[in-house]
Amino acid sequence: MKIQTQTFRGYGKQRELTAQTAVECRFGGEVENVLSAHAHAVLTGADAGNGEVRYYGKAHFSIVYEDAEKHICRAEKGVEFAAAAKDGNIYPALAAKATVAVENVSVRREGASVFLTALLGTDISLYGEESFDYLSDGELVMKREAVKVLTCHLCGGAAEAEDEFETELLGDVLQHSETVCVTDVVCETGLVRAEGEINLGLLALKGSGGLVSFERLVPFRVEIPCDSASFGSDAEVRVCVADTSVHAEEEDGKCNIYVRFSLIADACVYEEVALDGVHDAFSTECGTELSYYEGTFCGVGEFKRITERVSGKAIVSGPLGFSDVLEAVTEERSEAELVTTADGQRVEGVANAVLLVKSSEGEYRSLEFSLPFSVAVDAGDAEAEVMVCGMSARQKQEGEIDAEATVKIVLREKKRGSVRIVGAVKEGEKFAENDCAISVYIPEAGDGLWELAKRLKKSPEDVSKSNPDIEFPVKEGQRVIIYRKKTI
Repeated sequence: MKIQTQTFRGYGKQRELTAQTAVECRFGGEVENVLSAHAHAVLTGADAGNGEVRYYGKAHFSIVYEDAEKHICRAEKGVEFAAAAKDGNIYPALAAKATVAVENVSVRREGASVFLTALLGTDISLYGEESFDYLSDGELVMKREAVKVLTCHLCGGAAEAEDEFETELLGDVLQHSETVCVTDVVCETGLVRAEGEINLGLLALKGSGGLVSFERLVPFRVEIPCDSASFGSDAEVRVCVADTSVHAEEEDGKCNIYVRFSLIADACVYEEVALDGVHDAFSTECGTELSYYEGTFCGVGEFKRITERVSGKAIVSGPLGFSDVLEAVTEERSEAELVTTADGQRVEGVANAVLLVKSSEGEYRSLEFSLPFSVAVDAGDAEAEVMVCGMSARQKQEGEIDAEATVKIVLREKKRGSVRIVGAVKEGEKFAENDCAISVYIPEAGDGLWELAKRLKKSPEDVSKSNPDIEFPVKEGQRVIIYRKKTI
């Protein structure tokens, strides 16, 4: 019995890892009272080795503080870091793609120094070659059906985004923060285009004294060359801000703010490949033992975008009084996940921020406050990305904060599939020859043509030719006749 096989060679996501590492930065003794602490991290590389992924980058720290004379000041520092994510299934041939996010920043004082510690969370995707053999032809009766498998192509690019706007006169821009949200990805011939928004938060000194905070939503577009991209292809893109430049100029009693973002993007383009697969096979002359290739794949699909204004009582980290002035809200961030409840799907999470408060004695302090939220969505099998912006706080009752925030939710459909096709065939014993010229079979009600042909060890064409009046699946009481040609 002769058979032919082919080998499919593709590229796909092999594993996903998450890792955490802490990065620390020291500031000197001139820092008396820290009002706001911010950290931003950018990866410069990730390499797969034996049993681990090494990733490295730079963390940028900035603080707004009061010195001994109660002057509001700012300071910035950068720290390089390297860390490893362990997994015994990692080997050097894999390609590692990673993104990092600052999950938390803590401040502590030791003697005359102030230390900032940023907890970095890293998501790592590992890609590698995927191959398998499958039955393509041979001396068998085969049940064929086209199957689709996914292979992916990695690419990357860079871009810049700019913004210019006018504000009231400022004394100084003290601190900035950026949150990136990708809202759409489109593939064209040889190109992947990602669009989205950057939520820019600025903390500044007023020209007349005191603190002020404000935000800007800046649209961006990144175009990534990719030879494997074509119209209709699906792709996932991750975009991060590598660097931000903020410049302020005074003109005619106003302040013009100029912002430039340097963006880095990593993309994975999915290509759908059709195979002429064999789902079942048998021989009319001997027994066969089939082995199957079984695999699963996961891609991406359509975007859904939801914007919701949420409000309610906030959880505050410290006491407040009516004599306190709420001057600025900064360091907005969110923690959220897509959950399925008895009432349907919801995106549930918490919007967090730092509230800068000035007492009646003119002393500043910072308080953390959190606003829980729950938004009903119709997502199906999807992953959710959440960006919070426009967060505000008011003190209607003494000691309590009423907060509002805009929650921007992007849902990205997950496309999941599976493949099960014949990979190899082992020949068994030959069937005993049937000397009868005609055989009559009583099939079971509901038998289909393929199942009946396999049981009779005849091709579906031969069974249909011998029984032209039978419709499949067969009904109870029907007879199936098999003719065997005899040579006299």
